[in-house]
Amino acid sequence: MPDIKSYQMLIGGRWVDAESGETFVTVNPATQEPLARVPKAGDADVDKAVKAARKAFPAWKALTQAQRNEYMYRIAAAIRENAKELATCEALEHGTPYNDAFGVCMGAAGKFEYAANIALALMGIQIPMEAGQLSYFKRGPLGVAALVIPWNFPIIMLAVKASAALAVGNTCVIKPPSVNSMTDLVFARVIQSAGLPDGVVNVITGSGETTGMSLCSHPDVDVIGFTGSSETGQNVLRYAAATVKKCVMELGGNNPVLVYPDADLDALVGVLGFRQFNNCGQHCSGPGRYYVHEKVYDAFLRKLAAFADSIQVGDPLAEGTFMGPVVSKAQQRKIEDYVVGAVAEGARVYYTREKTPEQEKGSYVMPTIVSDCTHDMRIAREEVFGPVAVVIKWKDGDDLIGMANDSEYGLCAHVWTKNLQLALQLADELNVGNVFINCQTLTEEQSWGTNVKASGLGREGGVEGLKEFTDLKEITVDYKAF
Repeated sequence: MPDIKSYQMLIGGRWVDAESGETFVTVNPATQEPLARVPKAGDADVDKAVKAARKAFPAWKALTQAQRNEYMYRIAAAIRENAKELATCEALEHGTPYNDAFGVCMGAAGKFEYAANIALALMGIQIPMEAGQLSYFKRGPLGVAALVIPWNFPIIMLAVKASAALAVGNTCVIKPPSVNSMTDLVFARVIQSAGLPDGVVNVITGSGETTGMSLCSHPDVDVIGFTGSSETGQNVLRYAAATVKKCVMELGGNNPVLVYPDADLDALVGVLGFRQFNNCGQHCSGPGRYYVHEKVYDAFLRKLAAFADSIQVGDPLAEGTFMGPVVSKAQQRKIEDYVVGAVAEGARVYYTREKTPEQEKGSYVMPTIVSDCTHDMRIAREEVFGPVAVVIKWKDGDDLIGMANDSEYGLCAHVWTKNLQLALQLADELNVGNVFINCQTLTEEQSWGTNVKASGLGREGGVEGLKEFTDLKEITVDYKAF
């Protein structure tokens, strides 16, 4: 194996190896070449990280909001200062095209600033009482937050979770995705450069099955922030149950897109074509299955295929690349197996393209459109999470809402029609946490996530996302007695 750079974990303000000395290697998904050597944290390392966060909590909680915000603003500035390095890490280790990764870093800086600004006005509310009495809610941090980061967006998802938890006074133990460990350890160095007190942020690396389980089951963790599959989320809930930890979780989705005959197909393809293939379709909010009315079915397929054909697939560091590889060979095989299975069930590959010899070496999946799908096919019922558009034809008289809601997931849905009354009626009937009508817009102010079915617990982002990392204490006093 060629010489590769080794990294250390951040525990209690110190950069350390795993106590066992064990390590593992991350790879470049574009080439499958070894990229970085990182520590493999065991139970002892997890325990040290949680103890460091617990030790730092009282002083961090005791800071005024303005004092904590100064650290948040410094973190944002440090991210912008180191954005090129962070973007290069994500491009190399995750396969994100560099320009996209750079934009993600700018967004990550904004998350810390937004959380700081919102926290100023969040922490208390007075309750109306009779004369001579005062009752109020006081918000406070929960304590030590275990933040388990998903592999689809290693930088922005760390920023979303850590900014919310830190701004309101929690300390953190962060577990990056194992395949993107180098990226988030570099991000940890950037955060630490803002001068945070020792132990406020700790970062440990390892697999979800061992390090993640140990962290989520640790008795001194107060809240878990997790993004990942519904199956893994169920395991996290089991780990948390013994000590009744609060869990904030964004889990799986298979998001329906309802396309009506009057839909603006050019606008639809411009918005959802981007969402379908950007980041190789590894978007929680991306389209899962398109239900397209028979009157516009063929036109939709032609326009989506033209969009897919315009995409430049290649080296994430090359100028003009729109799509790099998916995150790993395992994910590549999973996505391509869905397509093979769909064809065996009677679907048709309407569009794809051949890989170059260089792409064959990496974990590339070509932009793909699978047409003639039916609602009951496996590819339409499960979360593919890749650059594969699953297209189903519907006609007048079909139970479209019934099919859209017939899923174990309820993350989000997309509606495309020029009939506003119909669109708002559909929004009420869709059993999901988020509905996008003729758009796909996510801003700093919006809260993302759901409590619907197997797609999660709680929300991230916006005011609601900060609230998830606080607890309300009600205080009542009869001041006539004084």
